Amino acid sequence: MGAMAFLYGAISYLIFLAVFLYAIAFVGGFGVPKTVDSGAAGSLAEALIIDVVLLGLFAVQHSVMARPGFKRWWTSVIPHSAERPTYVLLATAALALLLWQWRPIPEIVWRVADPQLAAGFTGLSLVGWLIVLLSTFMISHFELFGLYQVIMNLLGRAIPSAPCWPTPTAR
Repeated sequence: MGAMAFLYGAISYLIFLAVFLYAIAFVGGFGVPKTVDSGAAGSLAEALIIDVVLLGLFAVQHSVMARPGFKRWWTSVIPHSAERPTYVLLATAALALLLWQWRPIPEIVWRVADPQLAAGFTGLSLVGWLIVLLSTFMISHFELFGLYQVIMNLLGRAIPSAPCWPTPTAR
């Protein structure tokens, strides 16, 4: 069972990584078939409704599955070692659905005509994505994405019931 959980966690992580990289290209418009500005054309109202529903689905999935009560119930259905990889897989599925079904806003919201300024904004965007990725290593990247749990399970070690990453304290 430990090897299967490890394989499941590793596959969940790899799927997340692929969708995360696609999301970067989607937002930046870098060589992917569908970007934030492309897709089925429609009215502004249609785009807003569909995009808000997609963002809401992503947010609700994150919020509901993160709750202790849900986690208690969920780990009565699936093994404890698979809880985090399943969260990651379902969050990734919600993000993939958002990227796939996203509707562009038909009007131009903003445009940068100067190529140097546009390159600067692209660089700034990439720095932002890098900060997002690096910040996961500041807490515990492999625990956050479920690999730590499946490795501990594979080695026959106890899996902490609560995350080990540090959280900010109130002053």
